[in-house]
Amino acid sequence: MKNLREIALPELEVMMAELGEPKFRAKQVHEWVWQKFAADINDMTNLSKALREKLSQEFFIPKVKMHHSQYSSDGTIKNRLQLHDGFYVESVLIPTEKRMTACVSSQVGCSLSCKFCATGYMDRKRNLDFDEIVDEVTLLNELAINHYNKKLSNIVFMGMGEPLLNYKEMMKAIEKITSPDGLGMSPKRITVSTAGVAKMIRQLADDQVRFKLALSLHAATDRKRNEIMPINETNNLATLIEALNYFYKATGSEITFEYILFKNFNDSLQDAEDLVKLYRKVPVDLINIIEYNPIDAAKFEKPDEEQVEAFMDYLTRNKVNVRLRRSRGKDIDAACGQLANVDATPNP
Repeated sequence: MKNLREIALPELEVMMAELGEPKFRAKQVHEWVWQKFAADINDMTNLSKALREKLSQEFFIPKVKMHHSQYSSDGTIKNRLQLHDGFYVESVLIPTEKRMTACVSSQVGCSLSCKFCATGYMDRKRNLDFDEIVDEVTLLNELAINHYNKKLSNIVFMGMGEPLLNYKEMMKAIEKITSPDGLGMSPKRITVSTAGVAKMIRQLADDQVRFKLALSLHAATDRKRNEIMPINETNNLATLIEALNYFYKATGSEITFEYILFKNFNDSLQDAEDLVKLYRKVPVDLINIIEYNPIDAAKFEKPDEEQVEAFMDYLTRNKVNVRLRRSRGKDIDAACGQLANVDATPNP
């Protein structure tokens, strides 16, 4: 059985001609798949029963299903999604006054083993297909409408997995999400976050992407970054700086640094100075300073509030555009670095 959603419109037109069907049937099928998001071929009620039976013999629609949701006291909703082959991923809906953001996953598990991230302690089982990523977004959009009476305004690829190690499927998903015959979202409202795959950052530049890029930095020297992010051993800071400058020169797209503060590791004024030096080597629009969210597998701690303020103040005094990002959904393990709790019990 083949995935019907992998058949592009021109191929559908050829297929319909071979079945003796008029050309417009291809457009009808395409609309059912990508605009009405049909879960089953038999839902395509404007097709004849005979055609639906023919299609059902060869194709299926591997829809992602909402398994359960957990609701935070701050309004954040974490969702466990079931894939057609039984694997699970987590995604998060994050509401604020001005935005309705979907945080989506790109892989089942992750291969990068970042020491502070719950997903990093999982094995990578497989990449998500492009249509599964689109399903994530559509499910969160439906949740936003049903729960908050608002559509999604933003999408961040900051869930489980490294998006740039699922490059082809991620790009196809974004193409469908931004296409007029898909969700029609502006690429400027999409941010792809990477732990730092320099080769693929360059590929983004060559592909002239229009979405935003975020680098999960978390340490401003190779010595410290090697300790917490093994990927830095093959993608060091000098290589990443070069790739990010190449990306910005080619696309002009916004770049942000993500920097989690860990007590007595990367939160000193010397660390802040190192971060300022790095900031000045790349046309970074913003540095997001992120609260650390504890996980059972790691021994890191959150710094004292006074230390956070001193760190922020040093950056501000050195003319760094910086923002403190308060964590959302901590009470349901939905905050940054906590996605992997796939055995969580659903709320009643």
